[in-house]
Amino acid sequence: MIKLTKKRKVALSKIDKKTVYSLADAAALVKEISNTKFDSSVDIDVRLGVDPRKANQMVRGIVTLPHGTGKVVRVLALCTPDKEEEAKQAGADYIGLDEYIDKIKGGWTDVDVIITMPSVMAKVGALGKILGPRGLMPNPKTGTVTMEVGKAVKEVKAGKIDFKVDKFGIIHSSVAKVSFDRDKIVDNAKELIHTIVKLKPASAKGTYIKSIYMSSTMSPSIQIDPKSVTA
Repeated sequence: MIKLTKKRKVALSKIDKKTVYSLADAAALVKEISNTKFDSSVDIDVRLGVDPRKANQMVRGIVTLPHGTGKVVRVLALCTPDKEEEAKQAGADYIGLDEYIDKIKGGWTDVDVIITMPSVMAKVGALGKILGPRGLMPNPKTGTVTMEVGKAVKEVKAGKIDFKVDKFGIIHSSVAKVSFDRDKIVDNAKELIHTIVKLKPASAKGTYIKSIYMSSTMSPSIQIDPKSVTA
């Protein structure tokens, strides 16, 4: 049997497992029960009434959180020389093409997002086996393959994230940091959930948003009433 730490017991004592909280109350509570020495992430888990094995029920999208993620996002711009200054001005951390492709082939993946251009996807596509499993492969659907390199870099730095339903029908995403004000956590969570609602597949029948849970790094989860978000 796993032994609970004193901090874990205190956190659990503050959550009523029989209560389904409003989003605002959950945001306030997650700040209260978080006790890590670092600035924990606030995570949202949304279970959907879809069958992700069916192509017409796959839910995937992008959203720009109004208050950002609170994370320092390291961006690599794989672009041609004529786009390098644009990427630099937008705040890309690493800029180049062939030299970074060689580094990635050698095992370097010390970035959070890679943005590239359609004209160089033939070269970038060869990195699929390395980038794919790490969730780093650029994709036009997430806006990371574009001719507007500078704009894409700015959006990612400002809090643009992509999400995708997993094989269990759940979307997992970080939406804030515990240090954020409650209202900012609420705003970010609403933006994500409202975007998910807009992406409901026409073929999905029955209840779409089955459950929503909020937690922070290493904290217990708090169940949220979907109606407090989607109404």
